Amino acid sequence: MKIALVTGSAGLIGSEAVAFFADKFDLIIGIDNNMRQYFFGTEGSTEWNRNRLASAYASYKHETADIRQVDQLQPIFQLYGSDIKLVLHTAAQPSHDWAAREPFTDFGVNAVGTLNMLEMTRLHCPEAVFIFTSTNKVYGDNPNFLPLIETDTRWEIDQNHPYFENGIDEFMSIDHTKHSVFGASKVAADIMVQEYGRYFGMNTGVFRGGCLTGPNHSGAQLHGFLSYLMKCAITGNQYTVFGYKGKQVRDNIHSWDLVNMFWHFYQNPRPGEVYNAGGGRYANCSMLEAIALCEQISGNKMNYQYSETNRSGDHIWYISDLSKFKAHYPGWDWTFDLKETMTQIHDSMVAR
Repeated sequence: MKIALVTGSAGLIGSEAVAFFADKFDLIIGIDNNMRQYFFGTEGSTEWNRNRLASAYASYKHETADIRQVDQLQPIFQLYGSDIKLVLHTAAQPSHDWAAREPFTDFGVNAVGTLNMLEMTRLHCPEAVFIFTSTNKVYGDNPNFLPLIETDTRWEIDQNHPYFENGIDEFMSIDHTKHSVFGASKVAADIMVQEYGRYFGMNTGVFRGGCLTGPNHSGAQLHGFLSYLMKCAITGNQYTVFGYKGKQVRDNIHSWDLVNMFWHFYQNPRPGEVYNAGGGRYANCSMLEAIALCEQISGNKMNYQYSETNRSGDHIWYISDLSKFKAHYPGWDWTFDLKETMTQIHDSMVAR
């Protein structure tokens, strides 16, 4: 039997992976205990998505387990053993604002949970490919010290800088920088996943995401920027822009395109490898540009206010360089541009 095990299976990336891999594996085991509702309240709940998966995919089996608890994970790994060919670890506490409220919970989910998943994989299915969704926050606020130039609608990097053409590569330092508590817990997990590849020779891969987005995101104020922005455009709820004149830039990758990266890696894994994963120069926007796009797609004028206070350690400009991944896996490319992705988010929300 060929099994894929997906943590955070009712979340944005996890649920996209379940759909993507449903016809590629005999069984998809989803692990998700809806901690997103604990983090972000009822609007962050993924219960709707779990129910959707259960009804849509006959090969999907759900396990309500807590990744912080080895005694809840071990029976799952013992039952399926070496039939598990892929472990896709997407479960996380994803907000750097929220992490500062409960550092023990944040570190427990992000760092300890990842170690638990790695060790269960090493003990029960060591040949499996282990893929981890990391974050660009492992670079801390180092991107803010790049030579940035203010334009009418965005901050942009100096055209003479090596990062101008394609964005920030994997060799940016993750040291001597302010990460946020969330960023620090993800660094611990990121390094551990690399180590299990390099030290134990396991087929581990790290994907440092920019903004991950798509129509199945349970967007909340503290996490899921494009999804929550579109929700406010539809409902008329007030949105707050924090600092940098609303010109802070993010690249955005559709969840399908990211999971397709995982699929390419799975077929030809490179143990302990690290890749930046985002929309790159293909799909990126500033906050002001995203608001304009939301207004265009929804047909509504957005209700937003501006706060001079930026989030601590927040990036002013971040665009991912995917050149390394594209060189290793030349069959991969982006499928969804920013406008198509935003339209899908809008249409999904209206239907929901």
